[in-house]
Amino acid sequence: MKTVRDLLQSKGHEIWSVAPDDSVFAALELMAERGIGAVLVLDGANVAGILSERDYARQVILKGKASKDTPVRDIMTTELFVVTPEKTVEECMELMTERRIRHLPVVVGDRLDGLLSIGDIVKAVISDKQDQIEQLETYITRG
Repeated sequence: MKTVRDLLQSKGHEIWSVAPDDSVFAALELMAERGIGAVLVLDGANVAGILSERDYARQVILKGKASKDTPVRDIMTTELFVVTPEKTVEECMELMTERRIRHLPVVVGDRLDGLLSIGDIVKAVISDKQDQIEQLETYITRG
């Protein structure tokens, strides 16, 4: 059973972030440049929240705000669910499904260690299932 640690070893620990006072426009530029759907919001070394494309759509576009004039702190999601490297992929999938979230910061003690997306989790689940299928096929053909 794969763990968060396994995923971060293959994916990497790179984290893209913005500050609470950065403009939403700057955050969107970073997301577009990196091909990602969310960035963590760091206030110094502390995680203050997360900003996703969903936050932008619901809090800026639908409310008629201007992304260049709106600070990230005004629209970021502050209720974060985090995981540790020991959590399994299945536990992450369950948490993401129950809470209807798409990103999980990974923490070790009070240190941020990475960020997993729903895409990372789904890819790992598919890989696990493919491995199980191959093992069963090998067992059947030898048996």
